[in-house]
Amino acid sequence: MQQGKQAVLVSVHVTLRAPKDQVQGPQGGALRVRLHAAPVEGAANAALLALLARALGVHRSQVQIVKGWSSRNKVVAVRGLEISEVHRRLGAPD
Repeated sequence: MQQGKQAVLVSVHVTLRAPKDQVQGPQGGALRVRLHAAPVEGAANAALLALLARALGVHRSQVQIVKGWSSRNKVVAVRGLEISEVHRRLGAPD
């Protein structure tokens, strides 16, 4: 994670077609996330944003994919929180 000018940038590695949606935590420099959704017509991206918004306790509009729309490796911007708060809410070490 890194603090950008207007948002915290979170590197995310997504595993699709998992039994349930869940944030697994940091692994290999990225936040590992498992999603039940298939990568069809943006369903997995929408599920990722909804899951991260819930996990962070922010509105869905505060979470946005800024890189990697069609990749398992993405960069997500989180607006409205400091990096230390994002770490705390995701259970990641500082």
